[in-house]
Order: sequence, then structure tokens, then C-alpha cells
Amino acid sequence: MSQSFTEHKTVQQRILEYAQDIGLPNGKVNWQYISQSKAEELRHFDTSASLPQERIKNSSLFFKDILTQKLIEFNPKLLNPSDIISQLSLLRFDIQGNKDFLEYLRGEKNFFNQDDNREYNLTLIDYENPSNNIYQVSEEYYYNNGRYGNREDVVFLINGIPVVVVECKSATKDEALAIGIDQIRRYHKETPEMIVPQQIFSVTEALGFSYGVTWNLNRKDLFNWRGLPAEDFGEGREDEIGNLEFKIKTFFQPEKILSYIKNYILFAEKNEELNKYILRQHQVKAVEKIVTRSIDETKKRGLIWHTQGSGKTYTMIKAAEILFKLKDTDKPTIILLIDRNELEDQMIKNLISLGLKNIEHADRIVKLRDLLKQDYRGIIISMIHKFNEMPANVNLRKNIYVLVDEAHRTTSGDLGNYLMAAIPNATYMGFTGTPIDKTVYGRGTFKTFGIDDPQGYLDKYSISDSIEDGTTVPLYYSLAPNDLLVPEETLEKEFLGLAEAEGISDIDELNKILERAVVTKNFLKGKRRVNKIAKFISEHYKTYVENLGYKAFVVAVDREACALYKHALDKYLPPEYSEVVYTGNYNDSEELKKYHISKEDEKRIRKSFCKPDQYPKILIVTEKLLTGFDAPILYAMYLDKPMRDHTLLQAIARVNRPYEDDSGKKKPFGFVLDFIGIFDKLEKALAFDSDDVKSVVKDIALLKTLFKNMMEKEAPKYLSLIKGTYDDKD
Repeated sequence: MSQSFTEHKTVQQRILEYAQDIGLPNGKVNWQYISQSKAEELRHFDTSASLPQERIKNSSLFFKDILTQKLIEFNPKLLNPSDIISQLSLLRFDIQGNKDFLEYLRGEKNFFNQDDNREYNLTLIDYENPSNNIYQVSEEYYYNNGRYGNREDVVFLINGIPVVVVECKSATKDEALAIGIDQIRRYHKETPEMIVPQQIFSVTEALGFSYGVTWNLNRKDLFNWRGLPAEDFGEGREDEIGNLEFKIKTFFQPEKILSYIKNYILFAEKNEELNKYILRQHQVKAVEKIVTRSIDETKKRGLIWHTQGSGKTYTMIKAAEILFKLKDTDKPTIILLIDRNELEDQMIKNLISLGLKNIEHADRIVKLRDLLKQDYRGIIISMIHKFNEMPANVNLRKNIYVLVDEAHRTTSGDLGNYLMAAIPNATYMGFTGTPIDKTVYGRGTFKTFGIDDPQGYLDKYSISDSIEDGTTVPLYYSLAPNDLLVPEETLEKEFLGLAEAEGISDIDELNKILERAVVTKNFLKGKRRVNKIAKFISEHYKTYVENLGYKAFVVAVDREACALYKHALDKYLPPEYSEVVYTGNYNDSEELKKYHISKEDEKRIRKSFCKPDQYPKILIVTEKLLTGFDAPILYAMYLDKPMRDHTLLQAIARVNRPYEDDSGKKKPFGFVLDFIGIFDKLEKALAFDSDDVKSVVKDIALLKTLFKNMMEKEAPKYLSLIKGTYDDKD
């Protein structure tokens, strides 16, 4: 039957059928199917006209009568609901307009009542009583702006407002998901008006189901929907987890869509541009666990163990926002402890973009102490060292929530003791991708934050989980030629042995050990060796990295080595190819001062590095940018600095971000070329969670061997096909 494989029959019709089975837990409210003709009637199409572009004139994007009805119902003091609908229709046709529309949907806008001479909060959706909303799903949703016309496959509406668009492709089409995304991209470009109210999009071809947010079409921000745990979907239905029905019925649960709209979409500035994001499933799960734990008076600690690149910062931000906005509780104090100065300003911007006003930056010890003494209610952003010598019992209130970034090192030693003594009744949530256990210099992350959970953590999202979801890419490494590697005995004696005995939780502790590794550092900075490696890097980069459209890091042992590498690389590559990024000191030598840059220049370099058509192509670093710098275009890391455990994983995680260029080519993996020999002792170098690490950080030589063996095994089958006569029509 030829039509059985059309988009409508295989995917679109099934989505419409499944959606009508999804409702609220009370069983009274489901998604109601609205036919194309009925939808056009509700949108006030001109039914007397024959051409689509004529019929749509003077129509609305909304089901106008339903929206009017709900505006009156939810806002008794609203005198002119048509004014609100006009405001919604006149928002900008861009990401800013979409952000403004989301604020309307979340109840963050007001209206003025002239009779009362005052403003009231405007409500478009009832989140507290979901059954008060009207949930509808329609198809072939047409819009024409006079220049272009587009028709969306499936649209989900709440109270007459289209909030989710679904693009359906045939399961028989190659690259169906890519085609679907291109369709969504075309809607944004040609008819942006229709995308202003819509907050979420999904693309499916009956096998895969991907979702993202409108106004962000980067493939790295498009996620596979896993569904929900089988126990949440019904007993004995584990075999259904992979099918389309399961995915539709878990993704489009009305309360879940409401939750995403209300809580889990955010806008943030990045490189001075407004960007939109949606939290992934593991982030949502973590936030919900944090909120539940925080209001549980019997438990005061929790560890969020999420691997590098999994979005811990946005998880923290949304948890802070939801905790602050919780109803039926006294206003809390939420302290966000950040581990780096450069993250503080970004965190403040992100929180302000969420519409939060009660934000204080405690950039001085005395300010932090005063805020706590004065019982400030709101969000405080600070750093752990601001608690140094803080008196005990500064604030004894219970609803103080401390969210600690990079918890594996932030609260170790005396600073952690000062923190927990100053606010002893607070709830502490630690975030890390690299927890520390059984250390000789502190209690360890599990004992500090995981004491209320038998497994030692509240939530875990592993490297393997991340790769399976496509939120990070696998990591491969290769050892440099033997004559460039650090002698094994020297590496073991001066670095690996000391690091194992003393423990390394951050880059500062790493650098202290390296300061004592005199023989190793002299070897690493030998000018002949640096010159040979620079030549090797330049040839490798031109052959294997630049041709693919990617960029690279050179990680040197210290700032002096950075300067040496810059000088050497400039012999083999144009000077504009590389830049040095490190923190300068006023008493630096003239050679080091050559590469001092201002904050503005560093910001420009970071921004340019992330763009494929701009210089630099290689950044030479030693400490800065090895944590927290997100550049998906970064593919290769030339590692010439001894590292291990948390510092090593944080550094190499710079290359594990997914990336797709304008042609649709995806970054297959991140690559580390090891000039030290660290990866030759992978079990020692990444001793924590080693089973998980070994499964995803692999020797590229092994990949080549597997490919060779596979080719040798399978080749006879294919060679037999071309023996004798050959007809290319067969």
C-alpha cells in the first residue's frame, strides 16, 4: 500500500492518536484533537476565500475565542482581553520576542486596571490547577506573512496558544531528523512570526524522537528523549520504552509540558548574544531531587555527581530559582558558591535574565558576613574564600540553601569548616563531575555531601550516560613519539607518585607539585624539544584538524612554556594562528609580559576562537580556560603538562563538546595527543570511577586495530561479489 509509508500515516497520524490518550492524572483532561478545518475556523480564517494566502488574511495565530475565554476566567480584573491578544501579536519576530512571550506564559507580566488605578498580575496558564487549562493538538498549522507560507505538521496548544511544534518525517527517509530540523530552521527564517509563541520543538521519524527549544537550532542543543523510567509508565511495560508511543506519551504529558514551560527553559547571554536553552532530562531530574531534598528537614546534604560538560551551571541556576520562588514557605537565602572569579559575572547575568531581582554579589568578606548577619532573603553569589575566619553561628536559620560548584575541592580544609560552622543549619548541595574519596587532606566529597544517601550521592549522570545521550562525544587519545615523551622513571618519581600520595583536587595543588618536579620541568621546557613538538603540532594540526574545520589547545606546563611554544609555533604557522592566554603578573619577565592581554582582548579571543571562520585556531594555555571554557569547535588537545584525576578529566573535557558545522558534519569525538605519557598509565591518571572512565576514554590505536581487523574479516564477503561478471544494475 503506497500511502502506508507517508509522513502522515507512519508518524503524524500516530502522534495525533497517541496524544489524545494522554491526560492529567485525574483522567478528566486530555489533549483534544482539533482538525485542520476546525483550527482554521478557531483562528478566524476567511472561509469564503479559496487560496490559502487569501484565507489567512486577518486571521490569528491563536484560537482567539478560547484565549479570550481563558483571559477573562483567569483575570477577573482584566477589562479588555483583546488588548492583551494585540500585545502578544505585536511582539518582535525574534528571540527577544520569544523571551517576552515566555514571560507572558509564566505569569511574569502585569496589566493595568483603570477603574482600580492599579496593576494586576496577568495569567495565561494556570499552573497550580492544571485541569483549568484547555489542551489541544492540531495539524497542518498554516501561516503566511505575505512573503512566505509555511505549514507545521503538528502543533500543541494550551488555552489557544501554540506552544510546541512537531515536525514529522517518514521513517524510510535517509537523514530524516536532519531534514526535519531544516524544516524548523526554514520556519524561523521565512515565517518567524509563527515561532514567536512556540517554545519547544520536536522532530521525529517514528524511530528517534528529538527535542529542543525554538530559536536555538544548534544540533548540540537538540536532545534525544529517553522517555521515563519504566516504573513511571506502568508495570510490565519495559519493552515499550524504545517505541514512538512510549516517547510521545511520556514527553507530552500535560503536566510535563507545563513544567518545562514554567521552569526549565532559560535565556542567557553568551558572547554578548541572547541564547535560549532547555534543561535536559538529567538536569530536570537533578533539580527536582534538589528541591525535594531541600524541603526535607530530616536531611541536609546532597551530592550531584554529573560529568563534565553535562550542564551543571544551568542545573544550579534553575534549582536556585525554583527554591527562591517556592510558595507556602518563608523566603529563603540561597548561596551560590562559585570557584572562579570569571564565573561570578556570568552567573549574575544569567540570574537577572530569569527575572530574579533579589540578587547580591558578595565580593568582599565583610559584605558576605553582613548579609548573613542581617538575615538577607534572596540569592547570594560568592566564593568559598569569603568564608575565611567567618565566626560560628552567624545565621542559625534552617531555610538557607548552599549550592556549591566544583564541590570536590571548594569545601576541603579549613574553608569548608568555616562555611559549615557559620550557617550550621543550612542545607548543602555539592556539584561536581569528579568527586574525591579516601583522601589524606580532607573528608572527601562523598563524606561531606553524600552522608544522607546510601550510595554517597543524590543523583549521578556518568560519562557513559552523557555519550549515550549525545550531550558529549567520546574521547580518544594517542601517545606522541617516544623521543618526545617524559622518561617513565622521571614521570613516576617526580609526579605520579607524589600526586598519588598527596592528592590533587585542583589546578593550584597540581602546580605546587610541578614546582618541585625540577627534572621534569626542565625536560619539558628544553628548547630543542619544544621546537620539535611545535613542528610536530603544526604538521598534525594542518593535516588532521584544520582540514576538518576544528580548532585546538596546546597545554603547556607553565607560563614560561606557553611563551616558548608561541615563539616556536610561529616558525611553522602564521602568527595569527595561535594566541597565548594566561594571567599576567606585574613582576613578570619581559618575555612573559609580551603575552599579557587585557580582559577585553581575552574576551575577544575567546569569542573569535569559537567561530570557524576567525582566528585564532590554536590557543596556548597552562591553567586558564582548562575549566569552564565551552568551545564546541575545540577538537584536539596537545597535552604537554603532567596531570591526573580531576584536573586531567576537567582539562580533556574541553574537547568533548558536541559540534556540528553549517554543512551538517558532526564532530565524531574529541582527541588528545599526549606528549607526557600520562595516558600510558590511564588507571593511575584517572583513578576515580576508573571503570567508567576506561570505557569512554580510549586509545585511538585500538580503534585503528579494530577497524583493520573488521576489514580483514569482512573483506572476503564483499570481494566475492565482484568475482566473475558484474552488472551495475543488479
